[in-house]
Amino acid sequence: MKIHREGHQFLVFIAMVLGGLNLINFFSGKRSRFYAGLAASGAVFGFIASFFRQPSRRTPSCDRCVISPADGHVVTIEEVYEDEHLRDKRLMVSIFLSIFDVHMNWIPADGKVVYYRYHPGTYLVALHPKSSELNERCTVVIETPQGEKILVRQIAGLLARRISTYVAPFQTVSKGEELGFIKFGSRVDIFLPLNSDVKVTLYQKVAGGETILAALQESRLPLE
Repeated sequence: MKIHREGHQFLVFIAMVLGGLNLINFFSGKRSRFYAGLAASGAVFGFIASFFRQPSRRTPSCDRCVISPADGHVVTIEEVYEDEHLRDKRLMVSIFLSIFDVHMNWIPADGKVVYYRYHPGTYLVALHPKSSELNERCTVVIETPQGEKILVRQIAGLLARRISTYVAPFQTVSKGEELGFIKFGSRVDIFLPLNSDVKVTLYQKVAGGETILAALQESRLPLE
């Protein structure tokens, strides 16, 4: 199992803490407590390590598709007004990441980053309707070669205390590349053009960097 770079220092710290506790149990003279603690610490370390796993994904090679930016379950598909940057009506697809999901995030479409902003905030449960407005979050807007703008918002949850984002304004990106990482439970919202052909359903399990969320429609010029 490959461990994501976001977990390296944290796992070293956890190993030191658990190792120290096991040493205390060892020198206490109670072998039953030591072996029980050793087994428990191994299970705890294994669970935390699995949270930082970095899977290999096969990104579809399709020109007009938008792929899922995260692992998790689709919890919202609805038309909303996006008022931070796009300032128009969009089709929002929200993906909830539990502590059992991979917490890497992926670039959903080819294009150029035209907007980036980090927002400090609170730590409501990620499923809360106001979490996308009040929680710590980071917004990235990608403009495709055809001129469509796709907004991706990483949202911290109740347990998530750090959002990492690896892109910068004016950077050219490709779908399937790393967007960032959110630690311990979170949500990712993606805002699509209204005429997008959504390929997922509510509560569907999606795989980041792999599942096709939607197909962008060809733009039609108005008749003169």
